[in-house]
Amino acid sequence: MAKYKYRYLFFIQYLGFRFHGWQKQGDLKTVHFMIDKTLPFALGHSSFKTMGSSRTDAMVSAELSAFELFLHEPIAHDFLAVFNSNLPPDIKALRMVDLEEYPDFNILQSAINKEYRYYFSSGQKAHPYASPFIYTELQQLDTNLMAEGAKLFEGTHFFGRYGTKTGTNTTLERTITTSEICECLDFKAGFFPKKVFEYRVASSGFMRNQVRLIMGQLLMLGLHQLTLEEIEESLLQSEQYESLNYIAPSSGLHLISVQFEGFGQP
Repeated sequence: MAKYKYRYLFFIQYLGFRFHGWQKQGDLKTVHFMIDKTLPFALGHSSFKTMGSSRTDAMVSAELSAFELFLHEPIAHDFLAVFNSNLPPDIKALRMVDLEEYPDFNILQSAINKEYRYYFSSGQKAHPYASPFIYTELQQLDTNLMAEGAKLFEGTHFFGRYGTKTGTNTTLERTITTSEICECLDFKAGFFPKKVFEYRVASSGFMRNQVRLIMGQLLMLGLHQLTLEEIEESLLQSEQYESLNYIAPSSGLHLISVQFEGFGQP
């Protein structure tokens, strides 16, 4: 098959609660599966290829993610409306960018920042309607101590223990530009707990399950099952290391944004 001549970047958002993550997994309902299932109806053909910017886990939602569409023929300027009319209600396309003027763009290598937020509450069971958005810890969390622990992850560290299924070529030294816990003030619903907190973390890239493993450590810290010193030790360079075994539940995790060099926000 001839090389695809036309490329488009799509910014999207989705509620991940009924999906098995982004990546295709046979006939399982994933976000990538639904996008590729929808595109033939919007395009009128199946001669295309898609590639995502981030592989979110099952039940993880995205306020702003992206994928690249490769085609042999150009698409109309009003394609975004046609695409949205065919997508399911829990996936929305926000913006379409023609990549003709960006020949060097690579969706896997051009990202300069990714931000995730993990929403959580503690002390009592939340309304069931909140479960797609917020993780609730039944025991009371020490959020002040968690906020102190979150700052330990900022900067450049060895994250060998904070990834699952890492390959031999995986870069284990990563730089986190933002890592903080604060009270959530801009994400509200009538059925949310009275007080919701958020963990904000940003970097140019994350390993598989890295954010949920970090959040798992912070939850254990908040339950006084872990110390600040133990978190510091987990970030030290080591030739012998094992991945951490507590991964925070996925439903509280949200991909907030993906930024590419040369592109503004939708």
